[in-house]
Amino acid sequence: MAEFFAEGLLTRLLGLSYNGDELNGGSVDGLTKKALEMYTFHIVPNMCPDGGVRGHLRTNACGANLNREWASSEGYEAPTLERSPEVYHTLKAMDKTGVDVFVDVHGDEALPFNFIAGSEGCPNWGKRLESLQGAFVASYARANSDMQTKVSYEPDEPNQGKLTICSNQVSVRFDCLSVTLEQPFKDCKSNPDPDRGWNDRRAMLLGASLLDPLVYVQPFLRDEGSFWESMQDMDAYIRPTEKY
Repeated sequence: MAEFFAEGLLTRLLGLSYNGDELNGGSVDGLTKKALEMYTFHIVPNMCPDGGVRGHLRTNACGANLNREWASSEGYEAPTLERSPEVYHTLKAMDKTGVDVFVDVHGDEALPFNFIAGSEGCPNWGKRLESLQGAFVASYARANSDMQTKVSYEPDEPNQGKLTICSNQVSVRFDCLSVTLEQPFKDCKSNPDPDRGWNDRRAMLLGASLLDPLVYVQPFLRDEGSFWESMQDMDAYIRPTEKY
């Protein structure tokens, strides 16, 4: 579903529209124009095409789990051109441009929700990133009811986050809001559709809705002050849990 998510995001950014199953030219809405003024977008629609073609859920053609190839650990060098060129080149490009906010889009086999997993276990986690993540998730849930705020992976304990994981590495490397967005495999329990389940069109709409929280948090991304003191209660960080 990550590819459909990216398609939905790109469709909105480019001002395209669907007429049945046919993609046509349309117009860019006001919030999208604002997002394009605020951001330079770098979008990778599919990080693991060779693995996807082979039916792999997590690994590329070399057998490397690309969400564990973002840093070296315990004698294991990563990323490398031989084993994880996708990550190697993407990280090099990110180092050139810098990153202010990052979203890594996945599908989760276990939890039947759309949810955000953050960087709570990273050494740079503090009130700033906590407040940014709280506002981002809350704004996303207001923009699209298929997103929710309470269920996610159990957050890592302080300084226990694995920096080999994509979103954790990006958070620390660029000191930025960096999250993993997970989509369900079958249906979204917080907003169920028994007839159609979680499907391509809903994933596309969730992708299009990403612009709403991005615009909402942009003024605070590099704010060096205590911006959280002026935030509304509805944007407060909610520590998630896997229990539901």
